[in-house]
Amino acid sequence: MGRQQPSLHPAAREALRILGAQVRAARVEKRWTGDDLAEAAGVSRYTITQIENGAPAVGIGNVLSVAAIAGVPLFGAADRAELAAMRARAEDRVALLPSRVDKPRRRMSDDDLDF
Repeated sequence: MGRQQPSLHPAAREALRILGAQVRAARVEKRWTGDDLAEAAGVSRYTITQIENGAPAVGIGNVLSVAAIAGVPLFGAADRAELAAMRARAEDRVALLPSRVDKPRRRMSDDDLDF
């Protein structure tokens, strides 16, 4: 039995296609072959093809690593320092949120009481 195709939100599918096109454009601009990028990233040529085609089954770590190696700015950040600042802001925001979220309790009404 083969891998099951993940169900994707349309925006996620479009984002994968955009990122794949950006990886391919960056690779071609560097005059790298798919094999060159695969070797630099430590993945197979097939994985590079899957990433460039926007395949959803490729691990997110591989996708982001390949994109970074190809020179695609991740999250619009120009360099690692900007990415670190973005991560710190995100962590600060998470720190302000409650540590857990509970579903609201159902309000009791007079109709719920048995007398």
